[in-house]
Amino acid sequence: MPQLSALSVKNAQPGRHCDGQGLYLLVKPSGSRSWVLRVQFKGRRRDIGLGSSAALSLSEAREKARELRRHALNGRDPAAERDRKFVVVPDFREASRQTHEALSSGWAARTAAAFLSSLQEHAWPVLGSKRVDHIEASHLQDVLRPIWTTKPAMARKVRQFMATVLNFSKSRGWRTNEAPGKAVTIGLPKRPKGGHFKAMPYAEVPGYFAQARVQTLTSSRGALLFQMLTAARPGEVRHARWEQIDFDKGEWHRPADIMKNDVAHVVALSPAALALLDQLERPKADKALIFPGLGGKALSDMSLNKVLRAAKLPYHAHGFRSSFRDWAAEKMPHIPDPVAEAALAHLVADEVIRAYKRTRFAVMQRELLEGWADFVAGDG
Repeated sequence: MPQLSALSVKNAQPGRHCDGQGLYLLVKPSGSRSWVLRVQFKGRRRDIGLGSSAALSLSEAREKARELRRHALNGRDPAAERDRKFVVVPDFREASRQTHEALSSGWAARTAAAFLSSLQEHAWPVLGSKRVDHIEASHLQDVLRPIWTTKPAMARKVRQFMATVLNFSKSRGWRTNEAPGKAVTIGLPKRPKGGHFKAMPYAEVPGYFAQARVQTLTSSRGALLFQMLTAARPGEVRHARWEQIDFDKGEWHRPADIMKNDVAHVVALSPAALALLDQLERPKADKALIFPGLGGKALSDMSLNKVLRAAKLPYHAHGFRSSFRDWAAEKMPHIPDPVAEAALAHLVADEVIRAYKRTRFAVMQRELLEGWADFVAGDG
């Protein structure tokens, strides 16, 4: 039962006065009065200031305390929710525009052009007027459902763009959570077999890798094995050069001119990936291709798929990226989605990376890629 009244608040002497359910009135010797809520959140007891009694009446303090207790029970940080009251949270349409304005200078021209137009056509009719802090997986499903099976390439692009907006929103304090990950695809219909970039189920990848690596290590087969270990795009592997590899740091520095988004990207190389490179004959010229085709030129864009066709497998080399993403979602749920997206060289807002602290973000990305390589190579 409440223990305070408007009169007792007014006449309260210095000290801590309990109203019940964690709400307290603090009175200092100077006479200043303020409200504090004591609440449990994730196993820890916290005191959260609600404001002065001059600005907040007893009934208003009780209502505010009830609201923050509900947030805590629903797994939301009550202090963050209190502070959110002072932040103007935009709707998805405005957040999309601000995301584009802040990030598009670092994107490829075609990505910058497609970002707003794709969202305007597919996402804004559903999400445009909805506040970004109210958007959940089910809302993203509503956007994707009409194009999920009929336009899979567009659906992937729109899903990535929506995630960029929501992750940017989190970095600005407009929402507490990152964009929903695997939960988005739950409830969406299965795509017909034979679709774009058919992916090998991740549970089958180690078995195929074991078979392939005991065969003759041709350029095409070596490139496919390296692509499987790194979750890179086939084109990035076909144009990889020795000068891009930092063996001391275990890193692959991919220049912008081989990247889909025209943005240079550094990816951690696992011990398994480095061991594969050690098996290859390294020419004297550092600029030489790691996996050269005829005449020292880059392998054709179908060369990696031909290795799979020769093994009578219906999968696409690019699909190993999806295999990696599914494995990451199911086997490494403690790794945040933006880390997995960055490992795939998808666009991730710099503000999001800084939110995790850049060094920690890089550590998590290495943990993810090394875990995947250990799984694929049978070392995990």
